[in-house]
Amino acid sequence: MQTASFTEALQADLRELAALGGDEVAAAADRLAAAIRSSAGLRLLDARSEAALEISAELPFGHVDIRVAGQDPQFVYVEEEQAEAPAPADDGMTARISLRLPESLKASVEAAAAAEGVSVNTWLVRALQRAVSGGGGRAVRSGKRITGYAQS
Repeated sequence: MQTASFTEALQADLRELAALGGDEVAAAADRLAAAIRSSAGLRLLDARSEAALEISAELPFGHVDIRVAGQDPQFVYVEEEQAEAPAPADDGMTARISLRLPESLKASVEAAAAAEGVSVNTWLVRALQRAVSGGGGRAVRSGKRITGYAQS
């Protein structure tokens, strides 16, 4: 997306408004129009960067970057693979535990497991592994970006 047309239109608008005020105001507007060119370009880049962050927050995988080539910034989608949770350590032994939960907690666990697309048993095993290994929250790292949640 070319920004030159936007900054030129902004400069033209400023000159048209200044023409209403006479020669002295028009001369001041010409000086301001020259100064606005770089400032407007930076503000447009800031707006695009904010838009890329908002769009990235809504994407299930990947993110949107702003890349600048010369004077023309572009939105670029960067695809990332979903980080998989570590597989449970299987030592060949299986233990069975009978667990009594309040109905509301059971419903929450079932909903969380369904959201991750795994069985309740798998979800519980992963949660227990995180708890005993010290990995409290679920976080996904991609490059310099970390997404997820934490508890304090």
